[in-house]
Amino acid sequence: MIDTDISQRHVLITGCSSGIGYCAAHGLKKRGYPVIASTRKPADVERLRDEGLDCIRLDLDDPRSIDQAVDQVAEKTGRRLYGLFNNAGFGQPGAVEDLPREVLRRQFETNVFGTIDLTNRVLPWMREAGEGRIVQNSSVLGFVSLAYRGAYNASKYALEGLYDTLRLELEGTDIHAVLIEPGPIASRFRANAFAAYQRNIDLQNSAHRENYLAMEKRLTRQGPAAPFTLPPEAVLEKVIEALEHRSPRPRYYVTFPTYLFGILKRILSTRSLDRVLLKITRDELNNGQ
Repeated sequence: MIDTDISQRHVLITGCSSGIGYCAAHGLKKRGYPVIASTRKPADVERLRDEGLDCIRLDLDDPRSIDQAVDQVAEKTGRRLYGLFNNAGFGQPGAVEDLPREVLRRQFETNVFGTIDLTNRVLPWMREAGEGRIVQNSSVLGFVSLAYRGAYNASKYALEGLYDTLRLELEGTDIHAVLIEPGPIASRFRANAFAAYQRNIDLQNSAHRENYLAMEKRLTRQGPAAPFTLPPEAVLEKVIEALEHRSPRPRYYVTFPTYLFGILKRILSTRSLDRVLLKITRDELNNGQ
């Protein structure tokens, strides 16, 4: 573990309005880190400030918002940012053939382009300081794919490719690029995904209409999103290790499904893995899970 006083190690976290980001912001602050939380909506900024967090507005879809946020972080930290936890993102449900170009672009604007833009803005500060941790909240869907999640799958695959490359390019420095790959985590992810689905998918004219109707039950279902769902504190535990271990792992799995699919990805043929993934989709559609 690191031996430097963590009270001097600023950490910027994106997507803090709820779920994993909210838990990480409060958890790291409680641990002693000077945390700068960020969120897209001004009302959430005020709410988090009222809760005692140092919070700024940051919309990853808007380069001007990123400019303003980076300027604020520079002023608050003197360009000494030890940790960046890229957590912000959302899932756009829908069959690949039902994803208009602009919808796919919006998925990538938030999950990939804005995330990497922010990363590239603060990476020179870490080089100047000679240290830093860039932690990316990815997903089990960054290395296996499930049906009707094509836009989200693709965005997470893209992030994993970029981070694998970044890790190689940072070799020889004390700046570490780390991927955290959760499976199901208790959060507002399903509610936000359902809203994106309603906005952007043409249910009535889709060849997948019947499957969408079954999918709606899963997205609006009360209770855990899936078996083996864990609370966001499970991700926080890995974020802490990524920030504090002298040599953090390139990847941290969270939840049983991620460990399981990490093994299956290595030992099964593509067709055999497809059969497992298709069974999961059928079970979801049949059971509304």
